[in-house]
Formats: sequence, C-alpha cells, structure tokens
Amino acid sequence: MTDSNQPLAGIVLCGGRSRRMGQSKALLPFGNETMLQRVIRIMSQVASPIVAVKAASQQLPAMPDNLLLTQDRDPDQGPLEGIRMGLAALKQSAPESSATYVTSCDVPLLQPGFVQAVASRLGNADAAVVVEDGFRHPLAAVYRTSVLPVIDSLLDAGKRRPLFLFEQVETVLVSTEELRGADPDLSSLANLNQPSDYLAALQKAGLEPDPQVLAEFNSFD
Repeated sequence: MTDSNQPLAGIVLCGGRSRRMGQSKALLPFGNETMLQRVIRIMSQVASPIVAVKAASQQLPAMPDNLLLTQDRDPDQGPLEGIRMGLAALKQSAPESSATYVTSCDVPLLQPGFVQAVASRLGNADAAVVVEDGFRHPLAAVYRTSVLPVIDSLLDAGKRRPLFLFEQVETVLVSTEELRGADPDLSSLANLNQPSDYLAALQKAGLEPDPQVLAEFNSFD
C-alpha cells in the first residue's frame, strides 16, 4: 500500500503527435467534454494534485484552475521525457506527493479503482507498472519522484525507453489478473490510437460520435 501520509498524485501526458488519429487526441470530444478533460476528471477522483504535460505551443481545452501544467523540453523524446517533466513539476509544486500515477490522455475509459489498485501495489518500491502479456505499460504505472535523477541520467545517455528505468530502479510488476477486480474488462488500458479505437470507445461508453469529427476522419482516410 502507499503511505496514507504520502497522497497519490497524477500525471497526464498529452503531448503526442496523434499521427494515426489524424487530429489532437486531447481535443477529441467524448460526450460533453474532451478526452483530456475526461481523463483529468477521472484521475482527480483518486489523485491530487494532477499535472498535465503538453508539447510546446500545443493548444489545450479549458483546464481546472488547480491543474499543474508543464511541457516537454524537446519534441519527440517519447514518454520518459513527459514522465520526467511531470515528476519535476510535482517535486517543485507539491513535494509531499511522492507517489504518482502516470497515464496518457487517450484512455477515456480509465477506472478510478484501477488507479487505486495499481498504487496499492507500490509498497516501498520505486515504481509499480502494469504488465499485460509480457508488455510493461509505462503509462499505467506509479512512480516515485525519487526516480528523477535516474531518468535524467538515462535521457542524458540517449536511453529514452521507460524499460531502461524499470531495469534500474526497484519495480513491482502488477499483472492484469490482479486488477480485474477493479476493472474487469481492463478498459483502463484501452488507449486510442486510431479512429476505429475512438469510435469503439465511444460506443462502449454509450456515447454518439460528433458528426464533424466523423467527417474529419473520413477526409483523413
């Protein structure tokens, strides 16, 4: 379990280029809000404060007043750069937040209980990462801010894959079977990479796609 005196914070990465989606995932409508707004709202049920990590000059929808906002230093550095910037923002603005759940903005079916279940497995380790069919999900993981120097060393060495971090710090591997009690369909891992993923997630949530977005998808195809 994470220490109750060390509240869980959250980091949401939203600076990806969304090449396969054809438009900004952060701005895609999901019901009466955008995907980024939805993920931040869900995260805020179980984590505080929350940091959004964007790309330089990226446009974002309206954000909560208490949201912390930072950005990648360089483009196309991958998720480890975003994780690094989010952890650095927390260390500066909320030093009491030592454990942080990290997610992307394209998991609109994220379940609060899933986040809590992953965090509960951290114990005294440096990181806890969800493992699905042998794949470690760096954006379904809890990290301590104390791993920042290790991340900096890896990035300085050009090692931008989160796997390198998991190999260098004490990491708990959380199997998906351990998480089905909180999220039976593992919908929290359903990141949306292309239009078909997005439309399927809308349908699962019982929501209708925006006609304008559908038209844009058709033109993108």
